[in-house]
Amino acid sequence: QVQLVESGGGLVPAGGSLRLSCAAPGRTFGVYALGWFRQASGKERELVAFITWSGGNTYYADSVKGRFTISRDNAKSTVYLQMNSLKPEDTAVYYCAASTTITPRAHEYDYWGQGTQVTVSS
Repeated sequence: QVQLVESGGGLVPAGGSLRLSCAAPGRTFGVYALGWFRQASGKERELVAFITWSGGNTYYADSVKGRFTISRDNAKSTVYLQMNSLKPEDTAVYYCAASTTITPRAHEYDYWGQGTQVTVSS
């Protein structure tokens, strides 16, 4: 079992920045990728970015390329999502998730955090 604990959400004006953290205390053996997903009210959950746990390879959704950066600190078992130039359409609940495969598909992620709200005001 992999536990994921997110933090760092909040309210920010358009153009501002936030950094989300996802800590994975305890066992992470077998985790190959960690991803950030988001779900806006009335919409489906979508991938924002993921990073491979060992090699640090990254993937971003087109909507966040150039504005968001995913990174990891293996020593702290923590993954970060730095979000810059935030837009009102980035408003959503953001979830951290872990997968035993390298994949962009939400249904292939086995473990999920509780979610953290990000609200961007216009």
